[in-house]
Amino acid sequence: MPVTVLLVDDEPLVRAGLRAVLAAQHDIEVVGEAADGAAVIPLVRQLRPDVVAMDVRMPLMDGIEATRAVLRTVSDPPKILVVTTFENDEYVYEALRAGADGFLLKRARPAEIVHAVRLVAEGESLLFPASVRQLAAEYGGGSGNPAARTAMERAALTEREAEVLRLMARGLSNAEIAGRLIVGTETVKSHVSAVLAKLGARDRTQAVVAAYESGFVAPG
Repeated sequence: MPVTVLLVDDEPLVRAGLRAVLAAQHDIEVVGEAADGAAVIPLVRQLRPDVVAMDVRMPLMDGIEATRAVLRTVSDPPKILVVTTFENDEYVYEALRAGADGFLLKRARPAEIVHAVRLVAEGESLLFPASVRQLAAEYGGGSGNPAARTAMERAALTEREAEVLRLMARGLSNAEIAGRLIVGTETVKSHVSAVLAKLGARDRTQAVVAAYESGFVAPG
């Protein structure tokens, strides 16, 4: 089955460009478009896309609030990939904190766009880990965030779970973590699931953001 994608951007040319790139792939299908975040929830409910590629800045409802709204109101929500002009942008970090699964630059090359959609859909690796680390260093507050630090302490990760979280933050996939720890991929998946459950994280992106904000992993 192809990965289905909903495009949300107030610039028609951006939507057209993304559609042209993604529609050329045999395993990706663009199922709809919208010009503002305010239209996302009804379209997600109607089309049930696997991934929403959404501009972070739009006039009526931006990508941050739209992300929050989708995750709050839609059962079994899609993966959310925020699209941005600037990489080092506080809006992008806030979108990740709100629950977005990754971000994509509008100037990205076609191959990067396709890779981002596939990776976010699979959910077994962190998209652009170095950029997430840079954003966390600038906007995350590090170990100075007492709420995040308390939440991490309450999670009471085991030694192996903590090791897995550190490797997740470095951007390693489940298969790469399995190779590093010399265990099976299914074992890694179990550890990842335990980490997400203990942290109350929707996916590995939110778990990694929590790791940075609590000071569990240093973003530098």
